[in-house]
Amino acid sequence: MRHQATKDPYAQTPLILDKISYDYGRRQKQGARVLDEISLECQAGTWTAIMGPSGAGKSTLLYCAAGLLQVRQGRVAIAGEDLTRMKERALTRLRRDHIGFVFQDYNLVNAFTCLQNTMLSSLFGGRKISTQAALSALSNVGLEGYANTYPADMSGGQQQRVAIARSLAASPEIIMADEPTGALDTHSSREVMDLFDLAVRSGQTILMVTHDPNVAARAHRVIFLQDGRIQAVCPGGDPQTIAQQLASMDAVPNEEAFSPPLAVPSDQPR
Repeated sequence: MRHQATKDPYAQTPLILDKISYDYGRRQKQGARVLDEISLECQAGTWTAIMGPSGAGKSTLLYCAAGLLQVRQGRVAIAGEDLTRMKERALTRLRRDHIGFVFQDYNLVNAFTCLQNTMLSSLFGGRKISTQAALSALSNVGLEGYANTYPADMSGGQQQRVAIARSLAASPEIIMADEPTGALDTHSSREVMDLFDLAVRSGQTILMVTHDPNVAARAHRVIFLQDGRIQAVCPGGDPQTIAQQLASMDAVPNEEAFSPPLAVPSDQPR
């Protein structure tokens, strides 16, 4: 009898976090744990929101998932590739080829125009993005006519939309977004969430940190973190239920609240 080959779940799933833990900075010698054995799978065409009180480890989780921070233990796999075994150059290629990342602080290059910022991965030898695709992405986030504008001449909300356009322009398999609507008004937030919804419907995967129950409700599921652990999971759809779950958690920040470093990663120009 011929045995059927067993499919590797790591190869079939866009993103897998397998019991990852992370200790932050100099405090790691004292055993301060920011993430504690987090396990999470994100299938193709799904949208996961991450919520929790300040210091819960939300942004740190996102950075670990993208390989921007190295986990202390456990495994992170993207498209079947084990990030914990990869060197920095290979990690850079993987992020370039598979991930669109929306940074909370935008990470735009001030010397570049909106169009050039949207095409960064193409300009620096990465994934090819056509000028038309970049212009279309800018138009989709409400920045038609801003192609030649520089970040210094834009508001925070406009800069955030450029960062979102950059993440969408290359149609990456995975979009990771850290507070993507934090600087946007309600109308702009809704438009961006509509774009994310279209991305998911086309088979892309989204992992997003947000503090807004209305934004989280657009996701398929919401993961609630507290003290570096997953405390609850609920389906998206109902902002009130999500807000109630968030309110039921201890909203007082830890005495030791950690944030990931804001340095530009090696695959972004400085």
